[in-house]
Amino acid sequence: MDLLEQYDDFLVDEYQNFPQSNYVNILLLRKTESETIFRTENEGGLTKEFIRIGDSEETTQRVVMTKRKQVAVERRTGRELLRKHDQLFEGDKGICALNRNTPCGECIDCMLYGFAAGGGGAQKARVITNDAYSLLAAKKITDKRTFNALYDDGTMRDPETGEASASLGEVEYIKPETHFIDVQTLKDVTKEEFIYVLGNILRSFRYGAISSKIGKMKNYLLGIYFSDCELASNLELTQEMSQEIDSTEFPLATAEIKELAKEKMKELTSDVFGRVQMMSDDELTELLAETQNIYQSSEQVKDLLETATEKY
Repeated sequence: MDLLEQYDDFLVDEYQNFPQSNYVNILLLRKTESETIFRTENEGGLTKEFIRIGDSEETTQRVVMTKRKQVAVERRTGRELLRKHDQLFEGDKGICALNRNTPCGECIDCMLYGFAAGGGGAQKARVITNDAYSLLAAKKITDKRTFNALYDDGTMRDPETGEASASLGEVEYIKPETHFIDVQTLKDVTKEEFIYVLGNILRSFRYGAISSKIGKMKNYLLGIYFSDCELASNLELTQEMSQEIDSTEFPLATAEIKELAKEKMKELTSDVFGRVQMMSDDELTELLAETQNIYQSSEQVKDLLETATEKY
């Protein structure tokens, strides 16, 4: 990870309790590669919000990929790796696990993504996420499909009783080749933690509901921006991009969207009241190659995880 040495001013040598104003902003383009469903609990349809584009008084409805839908998947991807290399530790109430109130408070997952244990103990997340919005209006990127559940004989009637199945309904879904723009921010992280989070993003492929059957998504790394403050929000970046593509028909050309996202991010960072240092395209390519090389070696991955843990 020699490449990251020139960005040492924005990374920390080891974890400290006190914030130090070091940020790594990861610009991502997320593209669905199959039918996908993003919805919150107790809601039948997709999660949507109305937003304004530019100075227009009118609002347009966009599909929302909530921050929880993003980070939950990537966090589980990382925990699989920690479990494989025996880096999930035993806490006071048992082995470290999600949604069971048994965080160990010592592993990379707990220390990066945060935890709150009932009865005492907490760690604020240093992976900062926001809701991501579809680049095109909801009406352009969604559709509905009727589903049913057949019996063993391939019909909708119980072969023994002859009664009709009640498993007939309609589901709203996001079409393949739908794009979401996302900026994921890391605060006060070490080099090892940065590579760990980057690996979680690039190794995650299934998002949303019914992800064992649908929900395939590809994450494109478009840029890394080191700074001493947070940069543009997902909403702001989506609004800037949508002014130029809102009239474009679905599906969008991924290559063109990549360039537009980098262009708009550059414009927005120029207005920041703080230091910003952007990784060049060549450096980004080198970073991806180094990260891939690490994750292709079990020994290097174990060394990465152990080194990160030793710095707590």
